[in-house]
Amino acid sequence: MEAATAEIKARGQLTIPKIIRETSHMEEGNVVSILPIGDSLFITPQRLGLDEARRQFKKLLKASGLTVEALVEGTKEEREELYRDTYGRKKKS
Repeated sequence: MEAATAEIKARGQLTIPKIIRETSHMEEGNVVSILPIGDSLFITPQRLGLDEARRQFKKLLKASGLTVEALVEGTKEEREELYRDTYGRKKKS
């Protein structure tokens, strides 16, 4: 699945794009856990529970062979590419 973008509204509200809600089986009224990882956020449906989400995330990292640092760096690169694609210039750090 490709990255999606969303805008944070004045009261801090964030709309999760429909394609992501559908593929994640998320519906109105569901609660999500938000786990900060470096300068990124990992959002998961609450049905996992935060501790279970952490365990699942660690399993995914281990299975992929990635380190948290590599994941964060890759996320930075993805954001920069998305910014360039959207605005046509490199985001200043």
